[in-house]
Order: sequence, then structure tokens, then C-alpha cells
Amino acid sequence: MPLLFGIYNLITPERYTWTQVRILHETNKAILIYSGTKTWILKSQIYGIRLRNDVFEIYVKESIIE
Repeated sequence: MPLLFGIYNLITPERYTWTQVRILHETNKAILIYSGTKTWILKSQIYGIRLRNDVFEIYVKESIIE
């Protein structure tokens, strides 16, 4: 099974994207964001945060935001 999992990642690699969000609440382990819907995202799943034109953007996997 690990071999198939590795081949799958080669065929469809993980995609990361910058997404505009509104930060509603923060705890020690997660952030509640609004990007069309309210969603809790673990801080360990966020790979970057930036402020661009007075709008927060987070860098996360596309599958988390969908």
C-alpha cells in the first residue's frame, strides 16, 4: 500500500494556495476564519500568513479551503 500512496502523490501532487480570509477567532491550536463559510483551521495546517492591501491571506492546501 505505501507504494501506491507514493505513486498517487506523484500523479496528483498537493496544491497550496494563498486565500483571502477574515480571522474571526483564535485559540492556542486553531483559527476560526471566514472565507465564504466559517471554518476552523489548525495552526499546524497553515504554512504562511500575510497582510496584503489590508486583507489577511493564509497559505494552505487547496483541499482544506474547499
